[in-house]
Amino acid sequence: MKDPKEIIDKYYPADAAVRGILIDHSLMVAAEALGIADRKQLPLEPEEIIMAAMLHDIGIVFTDAEGIACYGSEPYIRHGVLGANILRREGVDEKYARVAERHTGAGLTHEEIAERSLPLPTDRSYMPETLLEKLICYADCFWSKPRPKERKTLERVRAGMARHGSAILSRFEDLHRLFGS
Repeated sequence: MKDPKEIIDKYYPADAAVRGILIDHSLMVAAEALGIADRKQLPLEPEEIIMAAMLHDIGIVFTDAEGIACYGSEPYIRHGVLGANILRREGVDEKYARVAERHTGAGLTHEEIAERSLPLPTDRSYMPETLLEKLICYADCFWSKPRPKERKTLERVRAGMARHGSAILSRFEDLHRLFGS
């Protein structure tokens, strides 16, 4: 297993503001996911949870998201795909690439991608399928990058999901039944 710090170091210069944002956010997601895994006694190794959490947003550096100090050219919705491509190129286990691809919101269906004309490849799934993918997807919902140390309330997460449609909210509720207290 590669050290996530090596990959972060390669793509995020030490003096880049986005590096701190990525690391702070990823640490909060890792702590959330580890807490859930412990509370729910999930059959996942802490090391794999940490690896997945630290690398799930590795692709943000290539996006155009000024609010989180990202000055790339890609739409933010593509950060999961971009991250998965980085992880595959770096030889990281495929399960972590899939976490990066499938963690956005509560997952995205091919129908939602088509309806919204999202700039995502149609040859892969963007729905979390494994326990690790679902756990990181859920934990990520509670932590934003602009406010990396401020945990969102469940009501705020639900409201955010509802803005994207009832199907997405329903998928989040499924994740909440699996991982919530």
